[in-house]
Amino acid sequence: MVKRKQKELFPVKVTGKREIAPGVFTLQTERRFDFTPGQVVAVALNRSEEPRLYSIASGVESDHIRLLFDINPDGLLTPRMAKLACGDQLLMSEPFGRFLGSDDPAWWIATGTGIAPFMSMAESGIHFNKKLIHGARTSGEFWFSGLFLNKMGENYLRFATRENAPGINSGRLTVWLARQENLPKDIKYYLCGNANMVVEVRDILLSKGVAYDNVVSEIYF
Repeated sequence: MVKRKQKELFPVKVTGKREIAPGVFTLQTERRFDFTPGQVVAVALNRSEEPRLYSIASGVESDHIRLLFDINPDGLLTPRMAKLACGDQLLMSEPFGRFLGSDDPAWWIATGTGIAPFMSMAESGIHFNKKLIHGARTSGEFWFSGLFLNKMGENYLRFATRENAPGINSGRLTVWLARQENLPKDIKYYLCGNANMVVEVRDILLSKGVAYDNVVSEIYF
């Protein structure tokens, strides 16, 4: 995750962990803070290391905070986070950030674990009048697609670059987006995921007349 200004960290207990795919995990902790869907928390395992940011991936009515992450084999944090068990402790900041969901019409665009803030938004009930564009390599990498299919129906579009599968569009979401001739210009576009995707989508939107202020992004490295 991108490094930001260090926040004060507080100890929280791990209450659950699940490997949803090889090397991809959800980590559940006790909830010490209120938050707005789309916010992030800074996380570390000890105070001597640089914390990393993770989007909250649970709804505001949940009694826990859920994080979604994949293991970076060269990383200092995620390989150790994957080994945590219930009752273990990690350090977490209060939630913060400007990638905030609202009840206004919007398009959500995500790849990889960048789907996390949209999980929080959908579980918090602000998925109405939204369209979600979700990109992945294969059909098995659309994390929590059941949640979005149930809540958003035909407004949930999936794009796989390496596989053909029923109900899933073949190819890159950026190609599809570039072909759209009449994108709404009076709504917000929320982009979250790989930095290259975010930059490419932003440029496509701007080229089609979407105002810069209507493009909100959260970059995952």
